[in-house]
Amino acid sequence: MSQPNMYRLNSKEVAGATEEWLAKRGVTKEQIGQLVMLLQKDYFPELTLAECVLNVEAVLSKREVQNAVLTGIQLDMLAEEGKLLPPLQDMIAYDEGLYGCDEVLALSIVNVYGSIGFTNFGYIDKLKPGVLKKLNDKSGGVIHTFLDDIVGAIAAAASSRIAHRKQAEREALAEGIQVRDEE
Repeated sequence: MSQPNMYRLNSKEVAGATEEWLAKRGVTKEQIGQLVMLLQKDYFPELTLAECVLNVEAVLSKREVQNAVLTGIQLDMLAEEGKLLPPLQDMIAYDEGLYGCDEVLALSIVNVYGSIGFTNFGYIDKLKPGVLKKLNDKSGGVIHTFLDDIVGAIAAAASSRIAHRKQAEREALAEGIQVRDEE
């Protein structure tokens, strides 16, 4: 009888690596929270940056999101080091306009909290405010072809999470029901 695969990666290690690599690449949860605030402030004027950051943390707690973050960052770094084979090396290094795999990876994050995230992602990806502008700057020799889309997707997903939760809160209030805070 064969032995089952004994490989087990500790989820805390993956979560820790995700936070570590975001920080090493110059991205904070607060910066992503500011993007969330931009996306949601017109709909929820009482929204605070702290609440936005909590929702960013909830998105980052998802393993699918962590996997996308780590994959994208590693591909960006490999491109910086010139370690990819042509023509992929140039596609990522120069953020080729017809290379859409960076957006496809980011959309896996957007999907975590429903389809409303697609419009949030498209909007913020086009606008490129805040940290996205810095990540999209090609002048410093640092490649963020994947990371700028991933950060935008995390903000879009956190915005979607807020929208869904606020709707549930409104409905519960109307029905006199206490809303549970669950993932």
